[in-house]
Amino acid sequence: MIESIKARICYDSRGDESIEVDVKVDGVVGRACAPKGASVGRREAVNFNPAGVEATLRLLFEYSPKLIGLDSSDIQLLSQVLREIDGTENFSRIGGAAAYAITVATAEATAKAKGIPLYKLLSPEGDYSMPYPLGNVLCGGKHAGRGAPDIQEFLVCPVGAKSIKEALKANMMVHKEVRKQIEKKDPYFTGGKGDEGGWTPHVKDEEAFELVSSSLKMVSDALGIDIRLGNDFASSSFWDDDKKMYVYSRAGVERSPGEQLEFIMDLVKKYNLFYLEDPFQEEAYDEFVELTKKLRGVYIVGDDLFVTNTSRLLKGAKIGAGNAAILKVNQVGTLGDAIEFAASARECKYALITSHRSGDSTDVHLAHIAIATQSEMIKCGIVGGERLSKLNELLRIDEEIGGCYMIGLEV
Repeated sequence: MIESIKARICYDSRGDESIEVDVKVDGVVGRACAPKGASVGRREAVNFNPAGVEATLRLLFEYSPKLIGLDSSDIQLLSQVLREIDGTENFSRIGGAAAYAITVATAEATAKAKGIPLYKLLSPEGDYSMPYPLGNVLCGGKHAGRGAPDIQEFLVCPVGAKSIKEALKANMMVHKEVRKQIEKKDPYFTGGKGDEGGWTPHVKDEEAFELVSSSLKMVSDALGIDIRLGNDFASSSFWDDDKKMYVYSRAGVERSPGEQLEFIMDLVKKYNLFYLEDPFQEEAYDEFVELTKKLRGVYIVGDDLFVTNTSRLLKGAKIGAGNAAILKVNQVGTLGDAIEFAASARECKYALITSHRSGDSTDVHLAHIAIATQSEMIKCGIVGGERLSKLNELLRIDEEIGGCYMIGLEV
């Protein structure tokens, strides 16, 4: 039973204001701080009340008494009550950040009160496996400054790793090697990083592909495991709805939807890409369908397309738009809605990638959510305290369980 709720303003990894909530259940406190993305889909839950973070916090103090006494173990009930209090489709009144923090903190407190880890509360069946870590080694787009690539994330994943320990080591080695390769190209590189810890060199997209591709090959050969390259294009961020073109402003290139598809197909062939996140803008269901038909053995991933929204996922699954989906709890607002989304993805045979946000906290809940939802991958960066907190938690869980097997990646 929820006994008390406290809340405060806190700060995320970008130094932006957010909301942190403490929930007490049976004398035990759970805590959660809401993350916030920079590349945000239009269909996402709204983070804060239009009047700002402080107004969101004041509202929380006003409606929190309605949550006292609720069954804390009923995640769906709590989500339902919060939606009723808000009264909008996207939490634009009470703020998705508050809904996120309340539901996640409640789940943590409940797990602590029961004496079990969070992943066991969310998935009590007991068949647990480790997700593969998907790490950002080079940043562009909205996660980086001027001169960086247009494409937002250059990602690596050690698909041949046999354990989470081996997988994390591989990603970190690639991250280090990418810097070495950048410095060979630019001896004045100062080591700048983007929001998620990937390097931000002054290069164009093609040069970035070459840097990362050569780096992962060197590490792959050294460790004797297969490491693959993927991308988050964040295509909505450079889609011009008036021109109906993808405008790569830093490269000085504009591409029609058909040219974007051909561009991506060429990249897959040239760099053996295995993961394509948001290759088209957030309403381009038809283009997602076409790309999915053309490619085999590649994850075609919807982030802005689905925004952790079950109805949008079901729409995409019905027509074959993509084969994988990003799971971001704060996109939909509540943990209960996110768990429902994960279940629907499983039913539709979509792979799940549990993901952080570019503005994040040192909370470790993401690691537990990834395991509980049987996510094939966890996307939470490689370096930085707010990224390593999740990865180190995976190592602790692996030790607790006695050596989780890696789930194995198949498309």
